[in-house]
Amino acid sequence: MAMLANPYILQQGLSKELEPFPHIIEFSIKKIQTIHLNSLPIGKSNNCKIYYIHEGRYDWSIDGTCHILYPGDLALIMPGQSFGGVRDFLDIGALCLMMLDIDRSGDHGFGKWSGLSSLESRSIRKILLLNDMPVVAGCKDAGLLFQAIGRELQGQELGFQTRINHLTDSLLILIARQLSKQNNSHRDFPRTFMKLEQELRENLSNQWTVEEMAALVGLGTTAFTQKVKSYTGFSPMSYLINIRISEAIKLLKRTDVNLTDVALDTGFYSSQHFSTTFKKLTGYTPSQFRKNNTDNI
Repeated sequence: MAMLANPYILQQGLSKELEPFPHIIEFSIKKIQTIHLNSLPIGKSNNCKIYYIHEGRYDWSIDGTCHILYPGDLALIMPGQSFGGVRDFLDIGALCLMMLDIDRSGDHGFGKWSGLSSLESRSIRKILLLNDMPVVAGCKDAGLLFQAIGRELQGQELGFQTRINHLTDSLLILIARQLSKQNNSHRDFPRTFMKLEQELRENLSNQWTVEEMAALVGLGTTAFTQKVKSYTGFSPMSYLINIRISEAIKLLKRTDVNLTDVALDTGFYSSQHFSTTFKKLTGYTPSQFRKNNTDNI
């Protein structure tokens, strides 16, 4: 799925493209290349938020439950639910967001913009509101709908208003159908891979190679690399570095651990290597990050 120009962020009241669509509070397609502290704190949502993950891995808390999202996954956050990053920031990767104004108590459809019948609207609304599994795994068709909506908003060709409203209806229908089919069985993410991540986090000081990681899950390096790329959007070494940085952030919040120990404990071969990599991915040096985090406590 080719991404639109980054960043592509439209907000109601600020972007003229959304003037014909008062029900769309925000539409954005973002590629996050650096970590920003407090960029996704946990708080209550006032609107319906639909996120689609294009690239990366995201650890989110939705209504008090932790969820891990991978490329192709979709998250649905309804009004009144709590939502935010488990580590209070937006992880590196790429994602799409549509924020809709949906009245929880309404019983007359989604609004005049929608082409759904009153019966269909009530049925879909009920599924969305009563759903207790806010993550839809492997919902790649949603990514295509996001891209189509983005292109229509950007091009604004003849009939774009009708087309966007139709695509929004299609997105809601798709989500409702997927939620109806989705059961409580385990997602099809290999347990062996989850065990690998646990092993990496518990032994980050080890200088892991791709060959060693592949051996842990019983795969050759080529197949292993392809699977990691498919599931996370990153190469194995980039994925490992992201894990190292996320663990380093946890340690930096503890003022009793010095920076050299943080570097060595998370697998960086020197303080300079740690500092350079950390700043590249977060925009801060480790000491700046620690100071900012301490100041925000």
